[in-house]
Amino acid sequence: MARLFADTRPLANVYFRRLWWANIVTVIGAQLTVVAVPAQVYVITGSSAYVGLTGLFGLVPLVVFGLWGGSLADVFDRRKILIVTTLGLIGTAVLFWWQAFADWNNVWVLLSLFAVQQAFFAVNQPTRTAVLPRILDDDLLPAANSLNMTVMQAGAIAGPLVGASLIPVLGFALLYLVDSLSLLATLWAVLALPALVPEGSTGRSVPGLKSVIDGLAYLRHHPVLLASFVVDLIAMIFGMPRALFPQIAHESFGGATEGGIAFALLFIAIPLGAVLGGIFSGWVSGVRRQGRAVVIAIVVWGLSITVAGCALFFADGTPFPVLPIVVTALVVGGAADMASAAFRQTMLQAAASDDVRGRLQGVFIVVVAGGPRIADVAHGGSAAMVGTAVTFAGGGVLTVILTVVAALAFPLFWRYRVTRTGQPIDPV
Repeated sequence: MARLFADTRPLANVYFRRLWWANIVTVIGAQLTVVAVPAQVYVITGSSAYVGLTGLFGLVPLVVFGLWGGSLADVFDRRKILIVTTLGLIGTAVLFWWQAFADWNNVWVLLSLFAVQQAFFAVNQPTRTAVLPRILDDDLLPAANSLNMTVMQAGAIAGPLVGASLIPVLGFALLYLVDSLSLLATLWAVLALPALVPEGSTGRSVPGLKSVIDGLAYLRHHPVLLASFVVDLIAMIFGMPRALFPQIAHESFGGATEGGIAFALLFIAIPLGAVLGGIFSGWVSGVRRQGRAVVIAIVVWGLSITVAGCALFFADGTPFPVLPIVVTALVVGGAADMASAAFRQTMLQAAASDDVRGRLQGVFIVVVAGGPRIADVAHGGSAAMVGTAVTFAGGGVLTVILTVVAALAFPLFWRYRVTRTGQPIDPV
């Protein structure tokens, strides 16, 4: 049973435990905003193409500040960076509340605030993840990553379920206010961290473009890490149709334009699968052939998206019987995605030295968060031309095909494994 359920050993570490408990509160508020922003854009414009623009406005700051933020995390005290960026996230959440409370209904103001928020997020997340190998042993990293992802995805269930259901009743302003207040829990947790100056850093100068390029160049000599980014981009760009959820909920299942139960179920399906995968993630600490596990997990993800997309061809504007099929397929995909992400994050944390860990985590956050934003733009535009069902199912098929191609192109990734002590060894 212990090997079946989640490995909770990392919670014995006081610093990780504080961050983990704070995440339980913070991630729910953050997911309320994740739901509220596209829903508010759709209410203002009535267009999935505009909803897809949230991907573009989120992608640019994620790329720029994600890479630069990782460089900052390799030079300066990571605790101080977390404090500053958390305060920035609180400030942008308050501004989200104000624009909704004042009833501006300006899509460009909303998108601009979203871009600023993503800039702070892009610096915060690689720094936060780079902290884990400093406070935990390597053999605890798979379990720690699974625990973190379980909490994040649990919030991604509660946030959309509560948010999408309450938007028609309470409006957007209250949801943004809850997000700003929930971030105080994270501020408390990072204030309690010790000083976390990167090993070998003097902290005397602000890193520039050369530091970012050096971090990217590191990947050229580590094809296993490079391949982990490639397969994740494939999975997220082609297989993440979340920009279509408002339109699918409204047109395929007869939901209201501003939210409703169908909208909420579509949003929570993938994170629900990830939570179930996290609850039963005790097995991840025992997997040694982690590259092979990633490829298989992404193929399962792509097949699940394909099934969900094909089901949409039979939707007739009512929730049943197609909606349960779509939601179930997305749940399976979410569980596969959780496993893939846990292994990829562990491979990156264990293989990188501390002096470059922040920059690689910056690349990781650009890929993980940037990929879905590219998907938002691509899926939104594609749906406007060929419809939601074709876009949905076609993306899943492409995910499977391109993942297999990537596995063939990077044979070292397929053969990558670790020893029983958690250290990577040469592929055989």
